[in-house]
Amino acid sequence: MPKLKTLKGVKGRLKVTGTGKLLGFRPGRRHLLGGKRAKIKRQLRRPLTVSRAEERPIRSLIPYC
Repeated sequence: MPKLKTLKGVKGRLKVTGTGKLLGFRPGRRHLLGGKRAKIKRQLRRPLTVSRAEERPIRSLIPYC
């Protein structure tokens, strides 16, 4: 059986924790930050855990993690 290829775009955007959960980055942190309050910008720093419904199709894109 041939090897499965990893989708590089997904690999760069997500990280797998030690327990196997997927961590992603929150949207809205790149630009137009002057109009956002400091509290919102602080909350955007924390990574986002991928929901269980979205986790299964994403794992097929990064097979060896």
